[in-house]
Amino acid sequence: MSHHNSSRQSTTRSNLRAARHGRVSSRRASARPASAHQHRGDGLAHGSAFDAPEVWHDPVTSEESDDRDLRIVTQTAGRGYMHPVSADDVRERVLQLPVEFQEKLDIVQFSRMTKKRRLFPCYGLQWGTAVYLYPIEKSLEELYIRAPRPAQRIETEMYGGRWVQDGKLWRLIWTEMTIRDFYLNNVLIHEIGHINDDRNTSFRKREQFADWFAVEHGYRASRQKRNSAGER
Repeated sequence: MSHHNSSRQSTTRSNLRAARHGRVSSRRASARPASAHQHRGDGLAHGSAFDAPEVWHDPVTSEESDDRDLRIVTQTAGRGYMHPVSADDVRERVLQLPVEFQEKLDIVQFSRMTKKRRLFPCYGLQWGTAVYLYPIEKSLEELYIRAPRPAQRIETEMYGGRWVQDGKLWRLIWTEMTIRDFYLNNVLIHEIGHINDDRNTSFRKREQFADWFAVEHGYRASRQKRNSAGER
């Protein structure tokens, strides 16, 4: 299952100019490139760096780490967009992970949708010890100019996403419940997987590890918890 490998382009004029390759706009980007959730950007599917300026957070030092809570930074979603999960949702979900997978995560930022990010959109991104979550359309409908790739369709449907063909276009339709599930048990966990990947360096292998991590500690873990709760 390829978590980061499918294109999304809106039919708006700006997004039709998307899918370009670029470098992260950060003076530190060359030292440690960001790893972005790529279902929503064509250029990212080929291994390019996230192509929009971002606030890059330095890792928390050992002196700062004692008895610290997960830091969450919240930016407004932007006109026409929404954050599908809350800070409390994220804290609760992170605490459900094994302790060793929580320790390297310092910050989760809810980032704002900007004009440039609409050109090169993604659901989430990992950089260093930080995870960035990006907004979704308030309509809970994403418009694609190409048919979904098989892996993309399988993955989104695992979390309740529904694909509908509309002429030459495709719509990915969510509900508040399904998009929340997708972000908490897929996007967030996938990016945390990247933080905990100390072995792989190639784009492909890092994606494979994060895909596995998201299935094992996101999808399967959440379904097992639901099944256990239903048996009580």
